[in-house]
Amino acid sequence: MAGHRRPDAKREALQQRGTLNPRPERVTDELFQQSEFFDARDLLQVKYEMLRRVKLDGASVTGTAEGFGVSRPSFYAAQAAFAGAGLAGLLPRKRGPRGGHKLRPEIGRFLEEARAADRATAASKLAPLVLERFGVALHPRTIERALGRLEKKRR
Repeated sequence: MAGHRRPDAKREALQQRGTLNPRPERVTDELFQQSEFFDARDLLQVKYEMLRRVKLDGASVTGTAEGFGVSRPSFYAAQAAFAGAGLAGLLPRKRGPRGGHKLRPEIGRFLEEARAADRATAASKLAPLVLERFGVALHPRTIERALGRLEKKRR
């Protein structure tokens, strides 16, 4: 079949794990130009080698960040992440809020009391009550999960 390309397994694996460098063409460091072992598409490898270059080779942060295709703030963020968690700190993390940031303690107490008063009250009926009382719009599924966590704590 003409025009049919084989999929790049490494690229797909990097993309699945969230470590595919979105801008590999920006990595101009000679290490990544001279050897097939060093792959500019592998963001984890790029960050690690960048940190190693500064720490062990004594290279400047500005020049190194430029050669590895990142900004100085990105270099310092990677440095702090590596210092705090090692290689795992260089792995990408999910973005966005962690946990139920809308579920303040007083809302949790309100939900718990409402459920205790009537166990048959559906989460879809509680959502408008929370909005009315606290001015916070919660999805019914969020309320179900919160009540489930409260139930687990009680056991």
